[in-house]
Amino acid sequence: MLSAFGRAFRTPDLRKKLLFTLGVMALFRVGSHIPAPGVDSAAIKACLGVSGASGNALGLINLFSGNALLQLSVFALGIMPYITASIILQLLTVVIPRLDALKKEGQAGQTKITQYTRYLTVGLAILQATGLVATARGNSAYLFGVQCSTPIIYPKVDTFGIAVMVAVMVAATSIIMWLGELITDRGVGNGMSLLMFTSIASQLPTQLWSIKSSSTLGGGWVVFFGVILIGIVLVGLVVFIEQGQRRVPVQYAKRMVGRRMYGGSSTYIPIKVNQPGVIPIIFASSLLQLPVLVVQFADPTFSHGWAQWIHNELGYNVQGYSGLYMAAYFLLILFFAFFYVAITFNPEEVADNMKKYGGFIPGIRAGKPTADYLNFILTRITWPGSMYLALIAIIPMIALAEFHTSNKFPFGGTSILILVGVGLETVKQIESQLQQHNYEGFLR
Repeated sequence: MLSAFGRAFRTPDLRKKLLFTLGVMALFRVGSHIPAPGVDSAAIKACLGVSGASGNALGLINLFSGNALLQLSVFALGIMPYITASIILQLLTVVIPRLDALKKEGQAGQTKITQYTRYLTVGLAILQATGLVATARGNSAYLFGVQCSTPIIYPKVDTFGIAVMVAVMVAATSIIMWLGELITDRGVGNGMSLLMFTSIASQLPTQLWSIKSSSTLGGGWVVFFGVILIGIVLVGLVVFIEQGQRRVPVQYAKRMVGRRMYGGSSTYIPIKVNQPGVIPIIFASSLLQLPVLVVQFADPTFSHGWAQWIHNELGYNVQGYSGLYMAAYFLLILFFAFFYVAITFNPEEVADNMKKYGGFIPGIRAGKPTADYLNFILTRITWPGSMYLALIAIIPMIALAEFHTSNKFPFGGTSILILVGVGLETVKQIESQLQQHNYEGFLR
């Protein structure tokens, strides 16, 4: 693999793309450390040192921002508004006929949907930036879980200053979108996915060292190397599952169009074991964090019994997550996996398209029998895929209980799925470009 990377850098046009991609990723990380105007960086550092900020309700958003959210940097919102907008439009495509028609129009329709995604991203960024700044100015306990001794936004910042902070964060989100599209057009891989990859990967060294520092077993080195070993095993498992797919054979009959003969070819429909990807984990995490977030705003001192129950059962503490939280998380991931597959893969539409172009599955009649057969395969393969997602998601929670540490396990759930998934897709793109230049690729 190292020799393949060497050949990639020796190819002039591919080297240019790789250096451009790395440069944009570095620029993205620089922006994540520049504080927004009016923010007291020393006060934020003190608050993070006291709380650790490992279990608040904004943990998922902070993960996608590369820890820039809780630092209130100019890139505090990260790529999360774009991800949310993309998911919303993908779900609305099922219920809004206009979006469904645009999706079927090919490149022109996809360009229009991308434009709608940008508009929605800016709107969500305005809402999130306003809420984040208002929360940071009002009560820091909502963000860090503890009340900071020093205000994290300078008291002299007036309404105009708050508006400037919001405008800067929204503009930074637009810049992140632009950087991601630049990587997609001029670099290697999907730009938005690589920026997400950069945010998550940047936190791995800090999380590993925090686990080592908080453990007393063998000076922390036993747990440190144990976590790395578990991470290597999990990466191998995720790569194996992510590459797995069921290939449904499809045969196209020969047909005459004018004076030419078309068809007669064989292909297949690839149905992945992990068809929904990381979306079920994001949905389940967001849904379970919603009650905790409401409690932090409604009753930050946990003076009422219901607030204490939600905080203890659905929140995060030094001992980790409760058994009720793990069970609910597991079941919600299973539900959202089937839900997302049902709205993104329509067996009847696939069967109709096959019938229209003279395609059929050997041994299965065209039309409704084909749709029923595809639905049967999809249901059967989604079960192990959803179980795999749920197990990967709760591994960090089990690791917390076993290692007795207050820091999040770096290899598990959303993190490892995104890291491995984006890494595989990027390697495949480099592989294809190497083969275009008649070079041996990564896979020998």
